[in-house]
Amino acid sequence: MAALLVSSHCCSLQGGRGSGFSSWRPKQATVRPCTQQHSQRSGKWGLAGRSLLGSRALYHLSRSGQKALHICAADLQALIFDCDGVIIESEDLHRRAYNAAFGHFQVSCTGGGEVVEWTEEFYDDLQNKVGGGKPKMRWYFGKNGWPSSTVLPAAPDTAEEQAALIDTLQDWKTAKYQDLIASGEVAPRDGVLRLMDEARAAGLKVAVCSAATKSSVIFVLENLIGKGRFQGLDCFMAGDDVPEKKPHPSIYVIAADKLGVQPDECVVVEDSLIGLQAALGAGMRCVITYTTSTRSQEFPGAERIVASLGEDAATGVAIKQLMKRPAETQDDRVSR
Repeated sequence: MAALLVSSHCCSLQGGRGSGFSSWRPKQATVRPCTQQHSQRSGKWGLAGRSLLGSRALYHLSRSGQKALHICAADLQALIFDCDGVIIESEDLHRRAYNAAFGHFQVSCTGGGEVVEWTEEFYDDLQNKVGGGKPKMRWYFGKNGWPSSTVLPAAPDTAEEQAALIDTLQDWKTAKYQDLIASGEVAPRDGVLRLMDEARAAGLKVAVCSAATKSSVIFVLENLIGKGRFQGLDCFMAGDDVPEKKPHPSIYVIAADKLGVQPDECVVVEDSLIGLQAALGAGMRCVITYTTSTRSQEFPGAERIVASLGEDAATGVAIKQLMKRPAETQDDRVSR
């Protein structure tokens, strides 16, 4: 069975009254030995990070030389969700919040005082390169020069001053982002709540793992999936909880350990190549629900690539489908 992860602080959260999760208890995870055999026709198999990750992931080299990740069959124990882009299509909300912070503090990387503003096109590219809010700003300022602002008397020239600027901008941006969420103009992506509830009904563990700031993720989850579902999560992790951001797999490796399952017993729902790389690097299976900004990306190793999880289990992604690994990648963009 597969696991679902939510924050960087994996904790045991008990569902409150009305959550629908308070009486649920997961089954004991079981570990099955890998029975995948090398096929002379299909190519060569090699172990992928077994000593580091403890997973049973294998890399398969096809006759064309392309490397694809395969994970030996194991019972699904947990379903893990990313937050931004998966639970909420949040890219433009984040961009608007960053720009509001830059404007509020008169952040300028040019001598003429022109305030930094990230366009939709630029932000789409940036978020697919760099995970996490603070790393995005560090990358941008490192490339374009550390800015002047009303936060400090001059552009920061020490590591301490740079950290102070980034922290101030991120805190203000997070508050603005929460205001946008609280406005009621956004809702969970189609099928997210249905699939979470299906996973619970099937006895799977559910988690959320996000690279975003913990306070921001908690606010989003409580507002969009409800406090009952949030408190019913078996594990919640955010970017604050791990030193390395996605695509580093640490957040998912730690989540599996906290959940008490093997990585190959987890299915992760992600929306981007960065998230996919983190899931596969941890030895987990991955389903992609792409967004408008990630639709054109390649997703090597994902087992399903869909525009939406779907509100109807009969036509969307359902737990019964995730119990079995498809023989080949199912990509709905092929027919669109």
